[in-house]
Amino acid sequence: MTEPNTGLLLFIPYRYLENAVFDAVRAAGYDDLTMAQSRIFQRISEKGSRATDLAEQAQVTKQTAGFLVDQLERAGYVRRVADPVDARARLVEVTQRGKDASSVAAAALAAVETQWEAKLGPRRMRALRAALLELVEITDPFGGPPSLASSE
Repeated sequence: MTEPNTGLLLFIPYRYLENAVFDAVRAAGYDDLTMAQSRIFQRISEKGSRATDLAEQAQVTKQTAGFLVDQLERAGYVRRVADPVDARARLVEVTQRGKDASSVAAAALAAVETQWEAKLGPRRMRALRAALLELVEITDPFGGPPSLASSE
């Protein structure tokens, strides 16, 4: 059997992590979220984000991002507010309900990373993170998700 390519080796653990986090969030009562909504939601900056920026980062159309933000807003996870820099623009901000769901997601993510560290050991886990952070520098045109810098 041929060994899987590096992209697939990166994707499989990511998919596992994403599903574990999504399942934990839904089990905690936030069962009105969809995976598509969560992919937009996780890109919202602490200071708020424009829907056009969310669309670009999530690699979806502006219409799709707007539709997903509308759904998130109706469910109470986000709100739109005036952009203090440009009065014509609106920012998408996370509400308290969204912050509460994010806390559940963060705990689930930490649990998966603990599981991975138990498998790899602390030294190899640090090496894995360091290598992936180096790859982010050359592969992510947006500099990583807003939470990347705060995850350390």
